[in-house]
Amino acid sequence: MDFKEIVLKNRSYRRFDQSSTITKEQLLQWVDLARQAASGSNLQGLKYYLVWEPEEAQKLFETVTFAAYLRDWAGPQPGEQPAAYIVILGDRFIKPNLDMDCGIAAQTILLGATADGYGGLMMGSFKRDSLSKLLALPENLDILLVLALGKPTEKVVLVPIDETHGVRYYRDENEVHYVPKRALEDIVFWKGSF
Repeated sequence: MDFKEIVLKNRSYRRFDQSSTITKEQLLQWVDLARQAASGSNLQGLKYYLVWEPEEAQKLFETVTFAAYLRDWAGPQPGEQPAAYIVILGDRFIKPNLDMDCGIAAQTILLGATADGYGGLMMGSFKRDSLSKLLALPENLDILLVLALGKPTEKVVLVPIDETHGVRYYRDENEVHYVPKRALEDIVFWKGSF
């Protein structure tokens, strides 16, 4: 796969083949990619909590929310839940605001997972107190983002934004997941035009 293929294949997947496992070593490889990526002021204030064992993955699953736009969908069912998670943490002793670093790290990890034949989802919707308690985090670590990971089983298609859906993703009767994207000419500016 070339880089463009990896980027286009790196979608937000919400259903996985739960029988396809992810090892601790695979998670470490993806985090190592993020470790070597850019970091604001090179402070490297991110930490990562890895979850790959099925029992802990199930407990973590109960603290996150999938697909806010799909109001009639309760989330992935048993058998299609993520096989693993990476919880991205910010160490406020190092730097209080790590939003930029978090985005860089999350995208780097997901690109690495995609290149290896997996997929994932960045999740910002979770029960913060329950998840912090589950992970037994020290007070200086804040949960910034949860990455759900696995072998995707759903088809995701990029489509132009339309009047019916706007930017909201949706599914059709065959469970194909559509993600509206703005046109290139709507997001690029220069002294000229398309």
